[in-house]
Amino acid sequence: MQQPNKSINYKNLFIYFLAFTSGFSIMCIELLAGRILAPFFGSSVHIWGSIITVFMLSLSLGYLFGGKLSTHSASLNRYGLIFIIAGITLLPIVTSSTWLMESIFVAVEDSRYGSLLAATTLFFIPTIILGMLSPYSVRLLVKNSNESGQVAGRLYFVSTLGSALGTIVTSFYLVMWFDINTIVVSVSLLLSLLGLMTITLAKAKSSFYKAKAQRDISHA
Repeated sequence: MQQPNKSINYKNLFIYFLAFTSGFSIMCIELLAGRILAPFFGSSVHIWGSIITVFMLSLSLGYLFGGKLSTHSASLNRYGLIFIIAGITLLPIVTSSTWLMESIFVAVEDSRYGSLLAATTLFFIPTIILGMLSPYSVRLLVKNSNESGQVAGRLYFVSTLGSALGTIVTSFYLVMWFDINTIVVSVSLLLSLLGLMTITLAKAKSSFYKAKAQRDISHA
């Protein structure tokens, strides 16, 4: 009897790894947001309420936009580009956070609304981009509608596992070993590097199939 094909799909494993990394990065940045806002607005419960609100809202929009984008010829090239854009949009947190929060602190007297405005200014756009990655990952992994639920469940399990690990690693170790700017820049570089790797993989795969098609034509 013929054995079923159980060959490992390395492309899918790589996508799961990328989803894990995106989940890790989201929680890493969210935890750092509290440290970034604290010198200007404190660290009371309404500060964290502002941060969580901004991240939840931006992630929900990211899921919506990512799902919409994935319906238009989803590809590894675009997937990698989202990672690169996410990495780039994190950099203003390092370069502009101090003067932005100083300006907001002076302009808005109530720390509740000041922290909400500051969190929105610094984290809204990058978190939207990061939120786009999960639905786009699902689209790349799903090959037929019958397996869509299973794939989505597995993908969100991996992504949430990354978020849990990102929470522990950032709060227990990274903030003790490195300053905030170093961590943010490292996350930015990691996302950009993974994006470049994804685009390189997509181009290598395309070149392989083109070469294979040419060989098949020449031997026909």
